[in-house]
Order: sequence, then C-alpha cells, then structure tokens
Amino acid sequence: MKHTPATRILVPTSSTRRCYGHAIPNLELDKLTGKLIVVEGGDGSGRSTQIARLVDWLEGGGHATVAVGLKHSALVSEELERAQQGNILSHTTLSLFYATDFADQFENTIIPALKAGSIVLCDRYIYTLMARDLVRGMELNWLRNLYGIAIEPDAVFYLDVPPDELVQRTLSKYAGLDYWESGMDLGLSRDIYDSFLKYQALMRKAFMMLRSHYGFRVIDGTRPTEATNEELRRRITEVLAGKM
Repeated sequence: MKHTPATRILVPTSSTRRCYGHAIPNLELDKLTGKLIVVEGGDGSGRSTQIARLVDWLEGGGHATVAVGLKHSALVSEELERAQQGNILSHTTLSLFYATDFADQFENTIIPALKAGSIVLCDRYIYTLMARDLVRGMELNWLRNLYGIAIEPDAVFYLDVPPDELVQRTLSKYAGLDYWESGMDLGLSRDIYDSFLKYQALMRKAFMMLRSHYGFRVIDGTRPTEATNEELRRRITEVLAGKM
C-alpha cells in the first residue's frame, strides 16, 4: 500500500539527551542530533512490518534513516545464533551475550547514525532484553545497571497484542514456534504451544512493569496494519516536530 511521504521537518538538536546510567567514555551527547525511535512488541506483533513501512515513509520525506535490530552485531551475532541452536546457554550467559550484541551495535551503528543527524529506527531495544531477563529471574537493578549505557530514546512504542493472537500470527507466518520465543528453557510446559502462550503472557506483564519505569507508549497492535502504521506516523511526526 502506498504511503504518504513524511513531511520534511528540521529535526531540532536535543539539549536534554541523556543515558539511563553512565555514558560510554568520550560520548558527547550534545552532538547526537538525530532521533532515536524504538518499536517494541512480541513475535507476531507486526514490528518488522511497521519498521519497513516507516523507513519507506521517512526516506520518502527526505529523512536519512537507519534501521537496527537485535542479533545484528558483527561482533557476536553469529556466535549467539550458534549457541542458541544448542539450547545450552545459562540465563546469565544468554543475557550477557545479548548485552554484548547491543553494546556493539550501540557504539558502532546507533551512535554514529545519531551523530550524523539520522533517524534511527530500532526493531526492539533494551526493553525486550530486559523483559526476557526479568521473566528468567534476573533482578531489575542489575539489568538497569547492565544497560545503563543506553541512550534514552526520543520515543518508544510498544505494539500490544494478546498472546492468543500472537501465537496464531506466528503459526500462520512460520508454521511453527521458536524454542526461545516460546520460553521452552523455562519449563513452563512440555507442549510448545502452551509454553508460548504462558511465556508471552509473562513477557507482556514484564513490559507493562517496565513501562512504569521507562514511560513508553502502548499502541494497539490488534488493528489492521495500516491503522497501526497511521498512528505510528502521526506520533513520529510529533517527535520530529519536538512535540513529544
């Protein structure tokens, strides 16, 4: 479906850019003039579809746009993929693997793009990683310290879709369920379908708890794709105009 190009808006320099904890060495926050926008949500929530549409819309409006996602680090993504295939990682090791993946992309992709004045669209950010770890018994304070280097985004949108709809969307798209996204390592159920429902319910609860700490906006992801995209475009237009 054809999108209306994004109106070309001069992205203002943020004078209040900050990290959640201690910034990485020599990071000059006032020089990160781009915008950091995050789309969160479970598997099947439509994140990737929305990101792709938003990239086309923003670039059509003349905005330099960079899209990033989890497990895309050149440093550890392949090793993480192989380790997960063996299903032998402890919860702490898995957490640190993902933290390393994030830190590498953060330093080598996100920060340079923001410094260049680009809009960075994240297909998930630290919140998914934190939610996964919370469900696996990690302490929130430990996680907040682990991801303290992260820059606070200009906007975070969580696509809220109930677990029973997520499972149907996932099965329709992939004809199967992922071991990790079903929480099979947690022993919630021997049946992967049942485990997926229970795990995604726990993830949704963790996101709602994180929302109280990080204040991200919840978007109804059960609507048609275009309706959800229209709301995201409207919200992002407000971000670019400095109204959020």
